Amino acid sequence: MDVLKGVLVEGKKHYSDLKERIAKELMSLPSGSVKERRISGAVYYYLQKRVGDKIVHKYLGKEKPVDLLKQISQRRALKVELKKVNEGLRIVRRAEGRKSA
Repeated sequence: MDVLKGVLVEGKKHYSDLKERIAKELMSLPSGSVKERRISGAVYYYLQKRVGDKIVHKYLGKEKPVDLLKQISQRRALKVELKKVNEGLRIVRRAEGRKSA
């Protein structure tokens, strides 16, 4: 039984550390999405994100913001990973709370 408790403690620590690392990375990455608008045949790019109840558009320029798109894509991937980590942490906590018969 002590081995199982040790595994649960290790699992909880692993998921907690991973969650903290992902949260730090998410803070450094931009939120929102890049929107393309065509006005009079010209293409303009905007960063669109929600601030409170409003949706805010920030002009980025006429050139496609490749670096920003990569960062936003990385943020989305990290959010998916964070959901998996939270699920793993929830399972470990549930298993820890069970009492042996």
